[in-house]
Amino acid sequence: MNRRSPDFHPALRTLHWLMAAMVLTMLFIGVGMVSTSGPAYVTLLALHRPVGIVILILVLIRLPLRLFTGAPALPDDLPPQQKFVAKASHVLLYASMVAMPLIGWAMLSAGGYPVHVTKAIILPPILPHDLPVYAFLREAHTIIALLFFALIVAHLSAALMHGLIRRDGVLRSMTSGHHADASAERR
Repeated sequence: MNRRSPDFHPALRTLHWLMAAMVLTMLFIGVGMVSTSGPAYVTLLALHRPVGIVILILVLIRLPLRLFTGAPALPDDLPPQQKFVAKASHVLLYASMVAMPLIGWAMLSAGGYPVHVTKAIILPPILPHDLPVYAFLREAHTIIALLFFALIVAHLSAALMHGLIRRDGVLRSMTSGHHADASAERR
């Protein structure tokens, strides 16, 4: 459908901020996991797996909703190359939010490790046990996590630029949902 509204749909705004908190939590958990060993590692891993699956479920809900409800148009005075980068970065953000948990799940499957969502819920393996595939996916998971972090920093920087410098309503369309006329916001 892809309707054009001055604001993001309220459900999208809610999912965006919930997922932003979860993704940032996951990044900190991931950094903690690779920088520690012992009991803290086991605790962080026990958090990392189910939160990753919840993020996957939420993005699989969010993506069709985003396609159905559309997104506000970018400001007319934004250069075409910036509009392209904005749209491409959103595609990459969604792709990362799908790829990261799937690669993690596949990696654990190839390593022969169970994916515990809860003590009672264990996901089935999605790949056969294969240690070279496990090693490859482990490296891919790390590289994509670093690229994802860079995308998040760029996304946050662009949002702040729109909200604090341009004051063009782009940030407001995802926060309060009361998109004001850009000329009124700049006063």
